[in-house]
Amino acid sequence: MNISALLQGIASFAWLGFVGVLVMIFVRTSRNQPAKGLSTLVVVLLVVAVLMTALGAGIVYIQPEERGVVFSAFADGGVRKESLDPGIHWIIPFVEQVRRYPISRQTYTMSATQGEGNIAGDDSIRARTKDGQEIFIESSVIYSIDPNSIIQLHITWQDRYTDELVRPTVRGIIRDVASQFGVEEIVSTQRGALESQVTTLMEEKFKENDLILVDFVLRDIHFSEEYALAVEQKQIAEQQAQQAKFVVESKKQEAEQARQVAQGAADAAVIAAKGEAEARLIQAQAEAQANQLLSQSLTPQLVQYQYVLKLAPGVETIFIPSGNQFILPLPNTTTP
Repeated sequence: MNISALLQGIASFAWLGFVGVLVMIFVRTSRNQPAKGLSTLVVVLLVVAVLMTALGAGIVYIQPEERGVVFSAFADGGVRKESLDPGIHWIIPFVEQVRRYPISRQTYTMSATQGEGNIAGDDSIRARTKDGQEIFIESSVIYSIDPNSIIQLHITWQDRYTDELVRPTVRGIIRDVASQFGVEEIVSTQRGALESQVTTLMEEKFKENDLILVDFVLRDIHFSEEYALAVEQKQIAEQQAQQAKFVVESKKQEAEQARQVAQGAADAAVIAAKGEAEARLIQAQAEAQANQLLSQSLTPQLVQYQYVLKLAPGVETIFIPSGNQFILPLPNTTTP
C-alpha cells in the first residue's frame, strides 16, 4: 500500500473533522451554548490534519521497478543530483516534487498489422534497397532506461523519449542500413547481417541518450505488389525449369536402362553363339576321333567279311572251288 496515499487519506479525514467541528462551534456559539470541549477537539484535528498533510506530501515510496527524479527549489539546476532508489524517502513538502521513471523493459513495435503496433494502422518502416526496390519492414525494439543516467535522461528528454528518441532513431537506422543491401540479399543470405548492423547502431545511439537496448526483433519484411508478383513469377519459372530438368533426367535414365537391356541381350546372344560353336567343335572333334578309331580297327579280312554279309545276309560258310577265281571282285582294302 502507498504510505503517502494513506497519510493523505488520514489528513483528508482530519480536515473534514476540523471543518465539521468548527461549524458545530459556530452553531453553538450563535445559540449561546458552551463549546469549550469542541474548541480543544478542533485544535487537535487541525494539528493532525496539518501534520498528516505535511507527512503525506513529504514521504515518497518508490516501487522496485522505478526510479525517482526530485525537483527541488534548493538544488542547483532545480534537480537533485541523485535519483531516488526503491523504498521510502523524505522530501521537503510543497517545495520538492518527484517524477517517477520506469526502469523495467519496454517494447516499441512498428507493424503493419492492426492492433500489433504502438500506433494504430500500418506503421511498418518503408525503405529503399541499394537496387531501388521498395520494402516494408516490421520490427520491435525492447529497451530500458539506464538506472544510472535517469537524471540526464530527464534533463534531455523528460517523458518524450519514446516518441522523440526511440521511434525516429529506429526508423532512421533501419532505412540507412537497408539502403546498403540489395533486395535479393535482404530476402535470402543477408537478412541476419542487416539485423546485426541495425542492432549495433541502435546500441550506440541508445547509449548516447541514456537508454539500454535489450533486443531488436526484425519481425517481417514484405514488398510492393509489383515486386511480389515478379518474385512469384520467378519462382514459378524456376519450378517449371526444375520440372523440365527432372523430365530430362528421367528420359536419360530410361535411355540408359534400354541401352543396358540391349547390351545384355547382345552379350547373351554372343555367349549363346560361342556356346553353340564350341558345342559343334566338340561334336566334330568327337566324330573325327571316332572315325579315326574306326579306321584303325578295320582289316582286309574284316572288310571282306562285311562285304560278304552284305551280299548274303545270314550266310555262315562260302565254298570256293580249288584253283578257281572268285566270281565277284572283293573291295580294295589297301590304302592308296
